[in-house]
Amino acid sequence: MKINFENISTLDFQSSEAYKTLRTNIQFCGEEVKVVSFTSCQPNEGKSVLIFRLSATMAETGKKVLLIDADIRKSVLVSRYQADQTGKGLSEYLTGQCKLDECVHNTNIENMDILLTGPVAPNPSEILGSSKFKRMVASLREKYDYIFIDCPPLGSVIDAAVVSTNVDGAVLVIEHAADSYKFVQKVKSQLEKSGCKILGAVLNKVDMEGKGYYRKYYGKRYGNYYGSYYGRNYGAYYGKEEPKKDKK
Repeated sequence: MKINFENISTLDFQSSEAYKTLRTNIQFCGEEVKVVSFTSCQPNEGKSVLIFRLSATMAETGKKVLLIDADIRKSVLVSRYQADQTGKGLSEYLTGQCKLDECVHNTNIENMDILLTGPVAPNPSEILGSSKFKRMVASLREKYDYIFIDCPPLGSVIDAAVVSTNVDGAVLVIEHAADSYKFVQKVKSQLEKSGCKILGAVLNKVDMEGKGYYRKYYGKRYGNYYGSYYGRNYGAYYGKEEPKKDKK
């Protein structure tokens, strides 16, 4: 079954370049890094938007990409991007209700497939930590160049640490000015205890329009090079999903 995502807006130049930078950073982690999980400290830090855009950007290079939505408790991908239909998903496969090829779907984004969450399960941590999930990841890594797994916030539930035992690396998405240093260190420590390699972090939702450090540094640096419009609207990698349009 093919799933069409209808609510995919076009990124401006700087936002597009920012996601390409993130894509390049992932690629430079080495050819052995194929399966990457993404988590955050708490909900609403922009993690799901970031992983969806990254998957699409990676697919643009001709790489075969699979996005696994493992946020079984509260997925936002289907509603945010207005999927025209939903089929069987991860929770149904892990509980033996369907075969794997019944829940891995093509999308209207070339080279990008998706494995949705399926119905909410009463025991997400248990099924994500099962041997069946481990075998599934091992099987899928043979078919795809990259597999990106969207996990729930690790500061809220343990699911991301459970999933991380089956990946090649993890990325922590951090909302600017929303998480304390101590909280971020606690989440980082939890990932490290699982034995997962932390590839890095993405600082998200930075206000590039304000007067803070990021505005002064990136606005001046990139504004001079690309022009005032892009200098004012720079943002996806560091945070803004939809930059404000120039009133002119």
